[in-house]
Amino acid sequence: MSKYLKPEDAEGWICHRCKVPLVMQPAKIEYLGNAFPVDLPKCPKCGLVFIPEKLALGKMAEVEQSLEDK
Repeated sequence: MSKYLKPEDAEGWICHRCKVPLVMQPAKIEYLGNAFPVDLPKCPKCGLVFIPEKLALGKMAEVEQSLEDK
């Protein structure tokens, strides 16, 4: 389970392509050759991942900056 998102963060989101609700599932996020497993809202049919704005502008931005500074 991701410590950055809760299961309810996936509630109410629907995959535009498949028209099915997103569910929290493991996803691999990669940046500058580094990979991080994170539970994110994901379409169970096509695998499209939704990254909520609060995560993209918060923790993900911090990690990106940290990797760039190395």
